Formats: sequence, C-alpha cells, structure tokens
Amino acid sequence: MLPIELLTAFFVTAILLGITPGPDNIFVLTQSAVAGRRAGVAVTLGLLTGIFCHTVAVALGIAVIFQTSPVAFTALKIFGVGYLLYLAWGAFNAGDAKINGKSIQDISFFKLYRRGIIMNISNPKIAVFFLAFLPQFADPALGNIPGQILLLGTIFNIATLIVFMTICYLAGSIGDFLKSSDKAQTILNRIAGTVFVGLALKLAVTSNE
Repeated sequence: MLPIELLTAFFVTAILLGITPGPDNIFVLTQSAVAGRRAGVAVTLGLLTGIFCHTVAVALGIAVIFQTSPVAFTALKIFGVGYLLYLAWGAFNAGDAKINGKSIQDISFFKLYRRGIIMNISNPKIAVFFLAFLPQFADPALGNIPGQILLLGTIFNIATLIVFMTICYLAGSIGDFLKSSDKAQTILNRIAGTVFVGLALKLAVTSNE
C-alpha cells in the first residue's frame, strides 16, 4: 500500500492537472454549454473510461508502443484529428434550428458517452503522458507495480471526476442562460466548432517526444 502522504500529494496534483485547461476539460465545457449538463455528464463518464483504459495500458506496458512507434502514434493521432474535425463539422452545421428542432439533447446518453471515450482514447499524447506521470508515484520497494499504477489511476479518475462535474454544472448553467436568446444556440455551436478545430490542430502538431 502506498503511503497516505504520497496518495494525498498525488490527488492534489491530479486536481491541479484537471483544472489546467486541456482537451478533455475544454471538451466537457463546450458539450455542457451547448447541450446541457446531461451531455456533460455523459462525455465526462466517457472521458473517465478513456483515462482508465490509458491507466491499464500503462500498467500492462502497452503505452510504450505509442512512445516508441511513430507509426502507431501517428495512426491514432490521425484518427483523433479526423474525429474532432467531424465533431466541428457537425457543430458548424447545427445552426439555431437546434433550439426548437431535433437537438443534441436528443442524442442518446450512450452515444454521448461513446463520444467521450473516443475523444480520450484517440489522443496518443495522453497515453505517453500517463506512461511518464504515473510511475513517478509508484514505489518498486512495495512490489506489485501494476497494482500501484491501477490504484493511482483510480485516484486520478476520482480527482478528474470532481473537476469535470464542477465544470459540467457551471457550463450547463451558463448554457441554460444563453439559450434564452434565439441566436444563442447558433453562437454556442460556432464556439464549439471552433474549439473542436483548435483541438484538432493542437493534436495534429503533437509528437511522441
């Protein structure tokens, strides 16, 4: 069992990382503002599932592949960029008709959940980050390194859940307020589309170094 002092330090670090603007929390913010808290909760759970998958990958050593193989890293990155551009296209073409017509609120919880998983899993930089980050808090002297990694990943997920649910609630409130305007949904969709394009560009220029 890792010392409580180390686990506490790790939890605080994870909270700070969750607060720091990044692709995942920006994704939660935009989805919550555009589609409401329900969508934010769904994508948050999807993102957390993705984080858990990255944790397992580190524990099993699979993440090393993305750090050492340019082909694997680039292939996953291309998929991620394509998916983000697909979301951007959908947001730009949504328009204000989404207010009274079929809206993103009508998308099933599972589809929104799946969107969060794809968003997280398709970013190989996260796998590389976890590979560099989690082992720093593991102690070989305590044995069972994979078990320690899984514990740390679970704590990281709990910290991330707290931060993302806070973002989800606040952004959802802002979205509810803005939707009182007839043009608000169009503006929100344009903002979301721009954010998706920005995230796609950011992912496109990342490397595994």
